Amino acid sequence: MTLDLSTSTMTGSEYMRGERPDSEEPEEETAKPARPYHCSQCAKSFTQLGNMKRHERTHTGDKPYHCSQCGKSFTRIGSLKMHERMHTGDKPYPCSLCVKRFSSSGCLKIHEKTHTGDKPFQCSQCGKNFSLSASLKRHERTHTGNTHHRCSQCGKSFTRIGSLKMHERIHTGEKPYHCSQCGKSFNQSRDLKDHERIHTGEKPHHCSQCGKSFNQSRDLKEHERIHTGEKPYHCSQCAKRFTQLGHLKRHQRTHTGEKPYHCSQCGKSFAQLSHLKEHKRLHTGEKPYHCSQCRKKFSSLANLKRHEDTHRR
Repeated sequence: MTLDLSTSTMTGSEYMRGERPDSEEPEEETAKPARPYHCSQCAKSFTQLGNMKRHERTHTGDKPYHCSQCGKSFTRIGSLKMHERMHTGDKPYPCSLCVKRFSSSGCLKIHEKTHTGDKPFQCSQCGKNFSLSASLKRHERTHTGNTHHRCSQCGKSFTRIGSLKMHERIHTGEKPYHCSQCGKSFNQSRDLKDHERIHTGEKPHHCSQCGKSFNQSRDLKEHERIHTGEKPYHCSQCAKRFTQLGHLKRHQRTHTGEKPYHCSQCGKSFAQLSHLKEHKRLHTGEKPYHCSQCRKKFSSLANLKRHEDTHRR
């Protein structure tokens, strides 16, 4: 398939009006078809009865199509079928330019723009271009400050409805993305994809400096700071800097004295999770660290290293 690389650029307002910069007024015979079906709630009109009925569900909230796997409901049969592919893993839409496959034609069309570089939607405020109308609308909210998608549980606001829905799973505990290998569930599709690489061994993110590979892009970014020396996380108490957010949070506990990790056996608390795990071995008797010289076992790596020094003397 050959994709056209010569797509013209439109502003958001032009696109919303259905205009093209190089177009002329339409001829009489190209006038829009009649819309005989009218919504009684908002007077919107449609060319087909089925489209009107589907629209009316936005007023009634009716969701007649139910997923047999998880019980989730949808206003459209097409939305249900697309959702069901999340459970089955079915990806019937292949990209003709690479080996990637997608669960919906919409996702395929979005992906194809990564090959063409086509960005026909332009922000009228700053001139930035986008491949999707939705991306332009989302960007325009950064100029207006409009974050109109609000969580009913905690009041937090989002510029994207998808971000709100993802956030709401924190409150509901919903984890709709399931690993077909081990059954583990996740609340975000990207977390499932990261997890699946544990099974496949795939490490698609490569360091350009040393060639080391990672299964998650965030792990690559953290690693690259070893080469760049970048330490973007600052302690507000002492101005010490860190390459990872987790390292900063762990350091901040030296100022606050917080010890959030508690032993269920004796109640002792620790500032670091690794210290709790090491402590628990006192209760379980586990000694996972072995001396290669004499096979003696230890409950902590530090104790093993101290022991190994006795062989070197």
